[in-house]
Amino acid sequence: MTSSFSSLFSRPAWAGILACAAVLALLPILNLSFPAGHALHVSGYTVALVGKFMCYAMAALALDLVWGYTGILSLGHGVFFALGGYAHGMYLMRAIGHDGVYQSNLPDFMVFLDWKSYPWYWSFTDHFGFAMLLVVLAPGLLAFAFGFFAFRSRIKGVYFSIITQAMTFAFMLLFFRNNTGFGGNNGFTDFKRILGFTITAPATKAVLYLITLAALLGALLLCRWIVTSKLGRVLQAVRDSESRLMFIGYNPLWFKLFVWTLSAVLCGIAGALYVPQVGIINPSEMSPGNSIEMVIWAAVGGRGTLLGPIIGAFSVNGLKSWFTAAFPDLWLYALGAIFILVTLFLPQGILGLVDRFRKSKETA
Repeated sequence: MTSSFSSLFSRPAWAGILACAAVLALLPILNLSFPAGHALHVSGYTVALVGKFMCYAMAALALDLVWGYTGILSLGHGVFFALGGYAHGMYLMRAIGHDGVYQSNLPDFMVFLDWKSYPWYWSFTDHFGFAMLLVVLAPGLLAFAFGFFAFRSRIKGVYFSIITQAMTFAFMLLFFRNNTGFGGNNGFTDFKRILGFTITAPATKAVLYLITLAALLGALLLCRWIVTSKLGRVLQAVRDSESRLMFIGYNPLWFKLFVWTLSAVLCGIAGALYVPQVGIINPSEMSPGNSIEMVIWAAVGGRGTLLGPIIGAFSVNGLKSWFTAAFPDLWLYALGAIFILVTLFLPQGILGLVDRFRKSKETA
């Protein structure tokens, strides 16, 4: 294990990461510095869209940690993403104060449903620090409890994938209910402020964007540090031959549980950053389809590479933004075709294609 950040990536990789980070960081600055109509102006829509993509990239990175390096295919990471979003959304809803339609201490949806007070699990969510703790605890505790029983029972492979999909579907149905206190099918929306700042102000949006960029880079460095350490080698041994690892004296349970819980927490943080930038969180974020899309992002970019899923999240969602505007009814067919083509012709994803091209030039 090395303590030097410079050794986590090769020099060309570091150059590419820093160049991309600099370009991304420049977007909100251009948005604030130049008026609309100026050649260098970047629209607020573009800033919000790229901010959303960075949240998706962080979720894909979290998934790659368990799938690409530990061999645990999750089809339920959408629930962790949404739980982080709901935890932050609870604070944002309480921060509305009396500015809602009904000018009540309670959120509008609670007034409409004739709630008289907050349920007990909303306690202390008016404090930002507690809400941020909840962002970590809600997905983390769920992942720990779920993973403990699943891994202890040695559930793996397609069976594990199926029960993770069942988990996210069950939570989606639960959150769709009006009597759970999470807004039903409408979820949380119409946020007004965060930490006293107007949430729709360009400067606030820029700060949220830059925090998201910093969180994505921090998550990338953390994951890279883990996979290049002795712990990372054990995780890859779990992926490649768990029975052999047990034979030489390791107990895979705690290694799998650690990486599974960490992945869920990172996904929850991504969801918490997503909500104030997009302006809404509802149960549809927990749909099994969203979790499957995360798998496609990782596969398209190149699983087991960390950088690949980030590239895949940006590529697929960029294509989705264009495709749903041009051919709104055909996107799901296109997404399925992308996954099939990548599986057949690019099993190592976009990064694998780049690596193959680089090696062919070196041997030429």
